[in-house]
Amino acid sequence: MGAPGKKRDRGAAPAVRARLAVHVALAARPDGAIDACFDGVSVGLGKFGAAVAKRAQALRTGLPLGALASGGRTIDKDMHRLVRRLAGHGLLEYGFGTPGEDHVVIEPQVADYWPRVPKLGEADILVLSRFAYLRRRGDDLVLESPRAEALFSIRDPEIAAVLAVLSTPQPIRQLRRQDGFPGVALLGLLVDCKILLKIKAGDRDLRAAEGGPDLVLWDFHDLLFHARSTEGRHANPTGGLYSYADHMAPLPATRPRWPGTTIDLGEFVDPQALSPFAKLLRERHSARDFDDRRPIGIAELARFLDGAARVLSTWSLRAEFGEDAPMVAHTARPYPSAGASYGLELYVAVDKCDGLARGFYHYDAGTHALVAIDARADELAALLTGAAFAMGAETAPQVLLTIAARFGRVSWKYSAIAYALILKDAGVLMQTLYLMATDMGLGGCAIGSHNIKLFAEMTGIEFHVESPVGQFALGRPKAGAAE
Repeated sequence: MGAPGKKRDRGAAPAVRARLAVHVALAARPDGAIDACFDGVSVGLGKFGAAVAKRAQALRTGLPLGALASGGRTIDKDMHRLVRRLAGHGLLEYGFGTPGEDHVVIEPQVADYWPRVPKLGEADILVLSRFAYLRRRGDDLVLESPRAEALFSIRDPEIAAVLAVLSTPQPIRQLRRQDGFPGVALLGLLVDCKILLKIKAGDRDLRAAEGGPDLVLWDFHDLLFHARSTEGRHANPTGGLYSYADHMAPLPATRPRWPGTTIDLGEFVDPQALSPFAKLLRERHSARDFDDRRPIGIAELARFLDGAARVLSTWSLRAEFGEDAPMVAHTARPYPSAGASYGLELYVAVDKCDGLARGFYHYDAGTHALVAIDARADELAALLTGAAFAMGAETAPQVLLTIAARFGRVSWKYSAIAYALILKDAGVLMQTLYLMATDMGLGGCAIGSHNIKLFAEMTGIEFHVESPVGQFALGRPKAGAAE
């Protein structure tokens, strides 16, 4: 953690100030347009007057949000419009403190985050979320949560001490007695980000008070892993970045041999006598480029889903914790699943498929049917473009399958290992999809990254209720498009 620095001015009212992220610069063009420039990319923000372009330079150090929102002058309104556009692209951060001194720096984790301060009264009772955590990041102390749309870099150790008191519920009037009380505005910002909770007097079950039954089922480590190992709800660098290439050499492709006695198994295997299934396993490969002159057809897609994912039978069993336990419905499908939970769903994004309109669908495995979902065209395009980028392909897949988990199907029964089981299920399903594609002469490719925020916007389902855990591209491969 950095040096504490000087004591805060107790007479100055802390405020939120918007400023450009460190890697962002603004460029004004002669026609009045303003661009945001970062990482070799330029994003147009619209046309503004010369006065706005001049005042916008103050965004390098910070402009108070309150003044922009409440100002009646045209320049104030134009500046507010510019700042909101910058925020929409995730190009701002927000200092909270007094002029010249940040007590906290708010770093958006989603592109459209905007600081909001809900009204809090002296009798309101606050407590830390069970998903909130404080950690060291370099020389900084950061407070974050997988549910939060921003993280808070704590620059004043006294604030961290006050927050520690909130491990147990505290009314605001009592918090005011703490040395270093940061003010109600910061508490409101933390409530808005779900890092702090406002609860009722007498609430005993804080787990239930935090959210509905879908959230109760989550363990801390599982929700954190889900939110931080996918795209959409954090701002960390993601993907094949070779971040540690300067620290160590790559590991060998196969493990170095143990020093014990070696038994050669090759003499027991006849390579010419492979079973059809063994040959199918060896023929499996990834195809990233598809022949859009000959797209997959709806009959092929129907056969593919029928062979790999449809419900084959259903039954019910009583849960295993007593005679009064409820009956639990189960299904059988072509792939195995932890505890026969089968909590995975397939969503089908169609770019090119003969006989099927471009769009976004849910695959109803019980009735073997596709159900259209009214997703926006730009959301569908973003989903398909993201898949192409993740594969390193020039064009979008003909069909993109998103594997989403209904987390409660697994976490209702399993503690501590629920999310790990879901990922194992996703891996099993991906291999099944690969084998079915290979058997049909189609091309497929598993995709390791997916945007859970985009999926939530397309479906209207909160990310902790049902959310992607994998993707699979499908189509007719170009000749030689194999890995």
